Amino acid sequence: MREDNPYEVVIQYKEAINPLKIEKVRDKILNIKLKGIKGINKVIVQRRENEYVLVCEGSNLKELMNIEGVDHRRIRTNNVKEVEEVLGIEAARALLVEEISGVLEEQGLDVDIRHIMLLADMMTRTGTIRQIGRHGVAGTKESVLARASFEVTVKQLVDAAVRGTLDNLKGVAENVIVGNYAPVGTAVVKVVHNPYIKIE
Repeated sequence: MREDNPYEVVIQYKEAINPLKIEKVRDKILNIKLKGIKGINKVIVQRRENEYVLVCEGSNLKELMNIEGVDHRRIRTNNVKEVEEVLGIEAARALLVEEISGVLEEQGLDVDIRHIMLLADMMTRTGTIRQIGRHGVAGTKESVLARASFEVTVKQLVDAAVRGTLDNLKGVAENVIVGNYAPVGTAVVKVVHNPYIKIE
């Protein structure tokens, strides 16, 4: 530390050193946490109605909940994965519903909450959060045609052909693709009539 400025740290090497090594040391020093909470980069104090609220840039829910003076029941984050890890899958599902509803409302779209709840249920039904895309919910469907109807169609069909995968056409998407009635509503019921059996 310099005598004239105790807040300034100067590191000097006695012998010549590789500039890349100096850059690595500099990066390590800049990443050292001297105070505060890891993951929280900046905090802004805002007045909302009759109280003051701390708005953080970054998120560390577990550490924040243990700070004395912070009401852990009122901490909010939009990091769904972190909520799943700290509070569990049900809390993550509730946050998904809330965040999706908020985004749709901001866009002026009126979507029934039951549709959003169904979407959140699909994303969390395995006990962990999965995305809707081909690496999540859509990519794990049993039906080849249902997976192909979502993304990377040619790859899905080629992979199925190479493996000799059989599609039993049990879902809606695959039946629509081949021109069958989807197995929902009245199309679920199969009536078989044998004219040779007498009913008395």
